Amino acid sequence: MKRDLITLLDYSSAEVLSLIDSADKLKKENGSTGSPRGGTVRGDLKGKSVALVFQKPSNRTRVSFEVGVHELGGYCLYLGPDEINLGKRESTHDVAKTLSRYVHCIVARVFDNKDIVQLAQYADVPVINALCDLYHPCQALADIQTIREKFGKFQSLTLAYVGDGNNVFHSLMVACAKVGINVRFAGPKGYDPNPAILKQTQGVARTNGCTIECSRDPQWAVKGAHVIYADVWVSMGQEKETAKRIKQFKGYQINTDLVKQAQKDYIFMHCLPAHRGLEVTADVIDGKHSVIFNQAENRLHVQKAVLLYLLS
Repeated sequence: MKRDLITLLDYSSAEVLSLIDSADKLKKENGSTGSPRGGTVRGDLKGKSVALVFQKPSNRTRVSFEVGVHELGGYCLYLGPDEINLGKRESTHDVAKTLSRYVHCIVARVFDNKDIVQLAQYADVPVINALCDLYHPCQALADIQTIREKFGKFQSLTLAYVGDGNNVFHSLMVACAKVGINVRFAGPKGYDPNPAILKQTQGVARTNGCTIECSRDPQWAVKGAHVIYADVWVSMGQEKETAKRIKQFKGYQINTDLVKQAQKDYIFMHCLPAHRGLEVTADVIDGKHSVIFNQAENRLHVQKAVLLYLLS
């Protein structure tokens, strides 16, 4: 029976931990400790092809998947917005069934969660969610890999997320709940995480001995935190809301004054791209506590781990 990665809610804690362990091994094997990096090519995906179906452009997601497939010995095919036009030029059902006859895995970056769900429903090959409006599971896996690299553990850590309760936060809190990291969310009214996802994730957290808490107060969220996480206030497709969002998120910027509330050895995280001077100041994101490029690199390693898990 084929397996997909749509949301980490579908994965057990043991599976999540296994993926991170696998990503660590792949990273060590690659000799990757920054830039310049190694480039070991394995043969795990020899003779296998992976299609990238993207409704929106990308830097980290596209490059990390293409390089990852190459380093596993496979072939990667990129299909941009104008080539597929998923659900419009051709039905999601027909795209899924057709691609299943050509490739061994579909990686999709879409606007609407229903599109990724339908792709997985109709495809005969594994489907990986490379971002939708509700989830960003590969980013979350890279995030918790980065956290364990820095602290050597998951338990007894607290992550503070300040900003929009969006797809990045949904997957991040799920990943943290699966491995036992406490999460505090602080954001303005109207930008809370999805209530159903929050409730389900809080149940997972209780099972694993950690908590997911929400507030309007960024000072409360950051106090004593080991990890501070920010994302853009205006995501792709929300450009018309820019002025409104900047006004509503005033007071939720990660800056020097706010991070003083955190642990002395805290790390700052951001999934990128970032808007310096809006959700975070340059001195924080470019400072000694920032691990944003470690996160970016780890996308490559966790995605290779996911590909091996789903295609082995």
